[in-house]
Formats: sequence, C-alpha cells, structure tokens
Amino acid sequence: MFPYPGNRIGKKARRLRLAAVLVVLTAAACSGGGVDLPRLAPGDVILAFGDSLTFGTGARPEESYPAVLSKRIGFQVVNAGVPGEVSAKGLERLPKVLDRIRPKLVILCLGGNDMLRRQDPTQTEENLKQLVRVIRAQGAEVVMLGVPEPGLFLSTADVYERVASELDVPLEDDIIPDLLGDNQYKSDHIHPNAAGYFRLAEAVETLLRDKGAL
Repeated sequence: MFPYPGNRIGKKARRLRLAAVLVVLTAAACSGGGVDLPRLAPGDVILAFGDSLTFGTGARPEESYPAVLSKRIGFQVVNAGVPGEVSAKGLERLPKVLDRIRPKLVILCLGGNDMLRRQDPTQTEENLKQLVRVIRAQGAEVVMLGVPEPGLFLSTADVYERVASELDVPLEDDIIPDLLGDNQYKSDHIHPNAAGYFRLAEAVETLLRDKGAL
C-alpha cells in the first residue's frame, strides 16, 4: 500500500475535477451555436433544403431524414433536396422554393458538392451566407447541418463554423461526419443508409429541441 499524500493532493484533484466540469459545461453551452429559435406553432411547415443528403440518396424516400423527422416531431417537413447541387445552384433555386412552401423554419445542408468539385471555398462561404440571408428575408428561421471536407479524418469544414458564428445560425456539426466515418451507417462513401438517415433525423430533432423550436 502506498501512503495517501493527504489534503494537498486531494485539493489538487478537486481543482482538476472542477476545471474539467467547467470545460464540459462550456462546450455544452456552445454546442449547436447560434441563438434560440421561436417555438413552432401547429400547422407551421419546415423546409429541408439541400443536396443528396437531404434528398435521401442511398435509402428509400420514406427513409430520408426529412421524412423520418416529420414522423418524429409531428410537423410537415418538405424535402427540397436536389442530388449533386452546389451552393450556387441552391442559391438560384431557393427563392422560388421559399415562395411556394412558405416555411417557418429551414434546415440548410449545402456545400458538400462544392468541396467534392474543388470549387472556390471563399465563394462557397459567401453563397452559404447569402442562403441564410435570403431565408431570413422571407421571414423564416434557419439552422445548418455541417458537412465534412473529403479526407481520411472527417470533421465538419471550418466554413460552417464561420458562417454560423457570424450570422448566429444554430449548427449541427457532428452528426454527418460521424455517420460518414462509420460503415454501418453508409450506403456508399458519401451517403448514409436508412439507419444513418434515422440518426441524422434524431440529431436534427435534438438541435431543434435544444434551441426551443419544439
């Protein structure tokens, strides 16, 4: 048996534990980013706007994340995903979709194809900002889903954090990299399968609840 060194080590350990707790609490407070959202009212419509990750490539239509999310939360979630779309094309398409759907909330997931096609990251960032501004100009709230850059170690591209921070947009930046880094949730190297889309829907629901929309 080694002798217990007494209160000196005990106090140090307590300080370390307290510091660890503060780090965890700070990280939790920062997760999601952005300001709180207004609570959705009965009959409000959510628009899921994006590319193949929104469309649900790799699964059946009823297994896409917007379809699963709609069933989970009891709100209509319109799937406006277009496979292969880059942010510039999404920016062109968005106003007509907003005019037609009149959503109260938009879940924005674009930029992945920009990175796959090695488009100018500065322009992608500006397009994402403009997408957010157009959505808000129509009177809707917006949240974003972060997409990873192609590579061995997957993490959400920095552009999403910058846009979310500058424009106060709630951001889910963990789930898509997690799914694409785990073969059990993938239909191919860039798309989830049905189980992956289910987890994506769960993560979006959690974000909306944490931010007060639900």
